[in-house]
Amino acid sequence: MTVKEVAEKLSLQVLAGSDGLDREVTGCYAGDLLSWVMARAQSGDIWLTVMGNVNAIAVASLTDSACILLTESAALDEDARARAEQQEIPVLTTGENTYQMAVQIAALLSNTKPENRE
Repeated sequence: MTVKEVAEKLSLQVLAGSDGLDREVTGCYAGDLLSWVMARAQSGDIWLTVMGNVNAIAVASLTDSACILLTESAALDEDARARAEQQEIPVLTTGENTYQMAVQIAALLSNTKPENRE
């Protein structure tokens, strides 16, 4: 499933990085401590966070995340927006909380990928 398909199915708004919407989503990771996310998020994950700054874009790039999903209507600052566009990293937003989104994403992915991740 692509980032674009997830965004459409879950009514997520794209804030930046629309050129990367064709990236494949293979999992989900939730966290706000950037060093923790850098060590644990996997390539292809939708990263759920409230961190909408340029450092979050760097972490998404380092971990090869499929996209960033800002939960609880967290703001994306302008420097981060510009960097996301430059690096083609989709940044999405929702008013829902992180848990609610993780549950919905897990349900979507379980319908498209039967095997478990490590």
